[in-house]
Amino acid sequence: MYPTYKCSPPLSGSTKAYLTLNSFEKNGDGGGPSECDNQYHNDNTPVVALSTGWYNNGGRCHNHIRINGNGRSVVAMVVDECDSTEGCDADHDYQPPCPNNIVDASKAVWKALGVPEDNWGGLDITWSDA
Repeated sequence: MYPTYKCSPPLSGSTKAYLTLNSFEKNGDGGGPSECDNQYHNDNTPVVALSTGWYNNGGRCHNHIRINGNGRSVVAMVVDECDSTEGCDADHDYQPPCPNNIVDASKAVWKALGVPEDNWGGLDITWSDA
């Protein structure tokens, strides 16, 4: 069994989180279409999925967040939930549930933060509503 979460750490003006890499394209590693609009999104567009608590039952859909990491900043649009309550099925690309502190980001976000491609995958960041 994997741990599951319905809540995420409290938000502040600079909320600590862990940035992960996700594909939002059809046949990418993100599983099904995005929760916010039932669409796929180009990985060259700065989009993110937030852990269940921060996703707030879709309350952040299509809102923009500012991500700070690697000495840089980027604004990205929330299009999906990084499900902290379910996983290990086709809808979640057979991945375990997300931890409760995840900002799951497209390649465009990683590029904008200037992270070398060999280091894509996990990065301590802060984020806030933009």
